[in-house]
Amino acid sequence: MKDINKLHDLEVPQEFSVRKTPKKQLEHWYRLMTIGRIIDEKAPNYLKQALGWSYHAPYAGHDGIQLAIGQVFKKEQDYYFPYYRDMLACLSAGMSAEELLLNGLSKAADPSSGGRHMSNHFAKPEINIENVSSNTGNHTLHAVGVARSLKYYKDDGVAMSSQGESSVSEGYVYEAINGASKEKLPVIFVFQDNGYGISVPKRDQTARRKVADNFRGFKNLRIIHCNGKDVFDSMNAMSEAHRWAKENQMPCIVHANCVRIHSHSNSDRHDLYRDEDELVYTKAYDPLAKFERMLIRYGHFTEEELTQIKQESKDVVNKAHRKVITEKGPSSESIFDFVTPEPYVSTKYPDGTHQYDGPKKKLIEALNETLKAEFRHNPETFLYGQDMANKKKGGVFNVAKGMQPEFGKGRVFNGPIAEDYIVGTANGMSRYKKQNIRVVIEGAEFADYFWPAMEQFVDSSHDYWRSNGKFSPNMTIRLASGGYIGGGIYHSQNIEGSLTTFPGVRVVYPSYADDAAGLLRTSIRSKGMTMFLEPKALYNSDKTATSIPDDFEVPFGKLRVRKEGKDLSVITYGNTVPMCMEVANELEKEGYNIEIIDLRSLVPLDIEGIKASVKKTNKAIVIHEDKVFSGFGAEIVSEVMETCFEDLDGPIKRVGAKFTPVGFNPALEKATLPNNQLIKDAIIDTLKY
Repeated sequence: MKDINKLHDLEVPQEFSVRKTPKKQLEHWYRLMTIGRIIDEKAPNYLKQALGWSYHAPYAGHDGIQLAIGQVFKKEQDYYFPYYRDMLACLSAGMSAEELLLNGLSKAADPSSGGRHMSNHFAKPEINIENVSSNTGNHTLHAVGVARSLKYYKDDGVAMSSQGESSVSEGYVYEAINGASKEKLPVIFVFQDNGYGISVPKRDQTARRKVADNFRGFKNLRIIHCNGKDVFDSMNAMSEAHRWAKENQMPCIVHANCVRIHSHSNSDRHDLYRDEDELVYTKAYDPLAKFERMLIRYGHFTEEELTQIKQESKDVVNKAHRKVITEKGPSSESIFDFVTPEPYVSTKYPDGTHQYDGPKKKLIEALNETLKAEFRHNPETFLYGQDMANKKKGGVFNVAKGMQPEFGKGRVFNGPIAEDYIVGTANGMSRYKKQNIRVVIEGAEFADYFWPAMEQFVDSSHDYWRSNGKFSPNMTIRLASGGYIGGGIYHSQNIEGSLTTFPGVRVVYPSYADDAAGLLRTSIRSKGMTMFLEPKALYNSDKTATSIPDDFEVPFGKLRVRKEGKDLSVITYGNTVPMCMEVANELEKEGYNIEIIDLRSLVPLDIEGIKASVKKTNKAIVIHEDKVFSGFGAEIVSEVMETCFEDLDGPIKRVGAKFTPVGFNPALEKATLPNNQLIKDAIIDTLKY
């Protein structure tokens, strides 16, 4: 191999040219280009007639590179992540005119999303054209993740992502390219450079005239520039990029210079920021018109032959239109389909309890042993995150201690300090369809540091729904949560109140060792995404050490009554559960009979279990570590008031942290977070009703 520092200077073989390419191949390309352009020009008319295509980003001017992307893509072997302007690329990659129209008109039969996602977001997961979101450029992370799986399983496939040059300004795109270069992954990043990000000119986006050149210092990364308006230059560039990524198992950027002939989208007016000379220039450089002239000039086709092909392309589109226009849209009731994937169901422990009486184990032991057991159970399970795999160490709290020595660097490895990269590539890894992949990640060293990953968290939360049930990111995201360790800001905050507002995600928060083991096993074996919050202050606590059956499983949405009672229902979870237990035992000596409900699972929430307890005691109090204002307890109170109002003898009190950051000084932390005395006083006040 040549010096990797000179990868950008390698020549691109000129395999394709107007002279060398067979007429049959040229005809095939021309048919694709004319079909695509007819649909591209027809799309705005559907909007004018209120038939669909409420969002349309025309691709005209990107014809060369988009044709080439689809032509080098190998269906069911490669993985392709298009962006919202990639109509011709998806057609060239294997989608039909009918399937493009189904998406544009948001029909139930749309292979991209069943009409759920925005129009012009094309996908066909059956052939590995992946469903991506509207968050421009974030799918670069997914492409890197699936490339990691391709390399691990020694697959011949290549991952490809496509985007406009302006979206490269996003931080997660840098993370994707940096990570792919570091891991030496077979992924191609295509930048379609038309000079604008909506109305923002390129000079306001990048210091380099060609955005790909900003990455010239990256090791293991090849950069290829091409004329994205020219079919042959684009074909040569994409073919070489595909060969390079596949043979060398390294990433490649293809920077394609394009021209945007029309406005950014149907909601944009480019005449407001482009002068007349520029608009004339864009039309003069129409790639389709140039291709037609070349085909005639070099004697491959006559004008009459091209006219005949264009007519046949119109017939293809018209036939597709007649069929699609009669298709039904998705029913309003279907909106509730595919919100959250079906979880793993326990047959041995249906209510998540057991009678096993063996040696007690601490919460950290329970997590560590369950991780190892699940890695032995399913060889397609992976674990990574920050500080996860350094010899005998396993995470900042050593929860994963001993994992890498037993299971190897291919399955247990470190991620960079880039939380979005960790979550996004986990999403991508689980897209590799040939295996039963489950990915466990430490989403951040502390839960408070998870915020940079929220972009990927949100995107992953609706993957299953957005793809109409065709893809779910099978991830368990572990987060060391809560305070009581003197950690202060970014080390002791609670974030579950934010996480639980997103449909499509399960959120669990065990406090005892057996529940931690059972919920972790269920989380890993289930499809979809589970946020697994671990009360780090209880990792080594004797208070929550328990006996644990080796095969214990806890279903989602099943609370656990930790202490039976009749005077008051204490609804709690996480770090405050053992506190409530201590207070309840103390109050029992004073004649009070308190019931302690450990929620364990926040989403789904065991509403029926809560109702049963409240109906029995007629009094309730919600106690958690998070802030009272907008904390998760507010949702619990609302649910109880809506379903059990007639059973209550008085209002429901909430106990939680004060509305302030958690201080580092022990005195400040103590003044912020709930404690036994505060809990006891609140319980006694509630008992007075």
